Amino acid sequence: MMMSEQFSEKPFRRLLLTGAAGGLGRVLRERIKPWASIVRLSDIVSVDNLREGEEAQVCDLADKAAVLELLRDVDAVLHFGGISVEDKFEPIMQANILGMHNLYEAVHKLGIKRVIYASSSHVVGFYRTTDLIDADSPLRPDGFYGLSKCFGEALSRYYYDRFGIETVCLRIGSSFPEPRNSRMMVTYLSYDDLLELIKAALFTPRVGHSIVFGMSDNPVKWWDNRKAAHLGFKPNDSSSEFAARFPLSADRPDAGDLSSLYQGGPFVVAGPQY
Repeated sequence: MMMSEQFSEKPFRRLLLTGAAGGLGRVLRERIKPWASIVRLSDIVSVDNLREGEEAQVCDLADKAAVLELLRDVDAVLHFGGISVEDKFEPIMQANILGMHNLYEAVHKLGIKRVIYASSSHVVGFYRTTDLIDADSPLRPDGFYGLSKCFGEALSRYYYDRFGIETVCLRIGSSFPEPRNSRMMVTYLSYDDLLELIKAALFTPRVGHSIVFGMSDNPVKWWDNRKAAHLGFKPNDSSSEFAARFPLSADRPDAGDLSSLYQGGPFVVAGPQY
């Protein structure tokens, strides 16, 4: 369903949001409207209840021709589409690996200059919770999902080096209304801070190929964002306001509990058991 192109004086004529029917897509849908005359919403399922300034297009990211049509007349892409949990390799390959390739081929062919890519902290999920890492730390994915996000980061790097397409890879931690467990006290990214992060990634004049960890200003940190300082992202929220829900305890997890040893938490044991 398409709306007429009556562009106003907004920074962008048309922004594409993939994964618009997903959890974060639904959060962002309303919040990014001030930035564009038209927000094109896409998912593998239909996006309903369109409002003024919105248009929708169903698209399977594994369908190369459909992705090319999806990206026509788009100024920039917020790529939040694909599978966002651990799964078998085959569906992840279709959505997150083949789909990512199709997206960047379309971006290149159509001359789109910037992509904001929803990567994940699970690209480094097999670092221990005692480690402090930054954007240059070697990748250590904690499953097929994290592995697919590693591919996405590498692919976007190639398209920048080869064709000059700028990308900001957002290694999102846990973006929910509030932390759901003690691990999320470290990985928490509020919705407001997520929006500020995307705004910084989208409006910074030159970003090259950047990697930034998506986290609020939480008391405990596993990730160092100084190598993304050029984006100017400054989180305003913190998980500290929820500290009373997770009181300190002298209890220790079992020594064999891998989800408590590694930053990926339950993702490190969520995949197939061989």
